[in-house]
Amino acid sequence: MAPPVASALGLAQTDFELFGLPPRFAIDRADLDLRWKTLQAQVHPDRFASADAQSQRQAMQWSVRVNEAYQRLKDPLKRAAYLCELHGVAIDAESNTAMPADFLMQQMAWREALEDANTAGALDELADEVAGHRRDAVQALQHAADERADFVALAQQVRALMFVERLRSELEQRRDRIDN
Repeated sequence: MAPPVASALGLAQTDFELFGLPPRFAIDRADLDLRWKTLQAQVHPDRFASADAQSQRQAMQWSVRVNEAYQRLKDPLKRAAYLCELHGVAIDAESNTAMPADFLMQQMAWREALEDANTAGALDELADEVAGHRRDAVQALQHAADERADFVALAQQVRALMFVERLRSELEQRRDRIDN
């Protein structure tokens, strides 16, 4: 007995198709979560524990596919990068690091502030500033993708947000070191 969703869906479908969603940046997170739970309930390997080996393998493949798609769609940065990919625009984060001068100056200022931050309060202040910038950047992703359908600009914004995410991670690591 194959997973029931396997007959209606193909492993080659886009993540959006798999979840029955339009290919847009804006996603209702509660709806996405509900769709994920519904799909997982249909394909979870535990449902096929007594089935033949082929059905168990298929269930495992489907479960992995559903989880990977969910992880991509629930994360704004991954979702934006995926939309670029679907529209044939490569992110090229490793080879295309060109950024506007004002963005690079902001990054340098944040890096200096991070280096100078010796207290939890200073780190919290910087984290709040970076979080505000991140919120604005995520809104810009939605505008580029859904309102302008400008996937070249979206790729540029994804690369910029990757810098911000790296800084946020370093902030968290620094905060952990200060707290311990």
